Amino acid sequence: MSELLSPTQFGVRPRVGVVVLTMGQRPEDLSRAVKSVLAQQLVSLDIVVVGNGWRPEFLPGGVRGLHLSENLGIPAGRNAGAQLVQGDYVFFLDDDAELADPLFLTEGISKLQADSSLGLIQPRITDPTGKQTPRRWIPRLRKGSATDSSYVFSVLEAAVLMPRRVFDDIGGWGDPYFYAHEGIELAWRVWNAGKTVWYAGDMVVHHPVTSPTRHATYYRLNARNRVWLAKRNLPRILIPFYVFTWTGVQLVRSVRSGGKGLGSWFSGWIEGWRTNPGGRVGMRWLTVWRMTLAGRFPII
Repeated sequence: MSELLSPTQFGVRPRVGVVVLTMGQRPEDLSRAVKSVLAQQLVSLDIVVVGNGWRPEFLPGGVRGLHLSENLGIPAGRNAGAQLVQGDYVFFLDDDAELADPLFLTEGISKLQADSSLGLIQPRITDPTGKQTPRRWIPRLRKGSATDSSYVFSVLEAAVLMPRRVFDDIGGWGDPYFYAHEGIELAWRVWNAGKTVWYAGDMVVHHPVTSPTRHATYYRLNARNRVWLAKRNLPRILIPFYVFTWTGVQLVRSVRSGGKGLGSWFSGWIEGWRTNPGGRVGMRWLTVWRMTLAGRFPII
């Protein structure tokens, strides 16, 4: 990484469009999330709280609400919010996440300004009560230490910072997914746009440790979206290799868990093959090569 620049070195505060997504079910968490954004220093903020099937009310001054009459899903909700905010950068934050440092956005923007090849930054996610960080929160095959920074090829969507131009160029989040794997596609499309994705182990966002299986549709959408991810993004010859590799991974995991959710998972797997998710942007072979050189051939 290059030496960091100061975002305010020319006397102009960078403008950040912030999208906080919520279903209104965690009012105390939402309040903390919004307060942590309002506490950010040395940046100009344009903040919208997106109510996915919920009407945001009683928001602090300087924060707008967007009411979506029905739950459009996580990626579509974020995209709806992104259409309303302005700025050279866009930051997405879940309602149960909280920025740990009032200079968080300033530091992230400094990294983006110092290295023009960066198209997305995902910070380190930690539990505010000190619980051990789940390995799945470190978006690398070789997990290593959570504090180690590196290029990555998927992101945990709870907190994501991007240049607005990059977000617009790649078409934003994948609306059809509803939930699960939209962060992999976002990262892949950033790489496909000629940029890189950086996991910043030195930047911290708090998020309580939760189980992804708490969502009733987890297994079905996990499988369906895995197939969709390949169909929407990979060179066609790689699609079956990617899907069947992950099928093997799931079977191993299922054996370890006593077969929990396997029927729902295969239902989603079949749905993924039978349905057309649209929005295909085939990954260039140059991107496959760049990702491979950076440590991840896009099959697993």
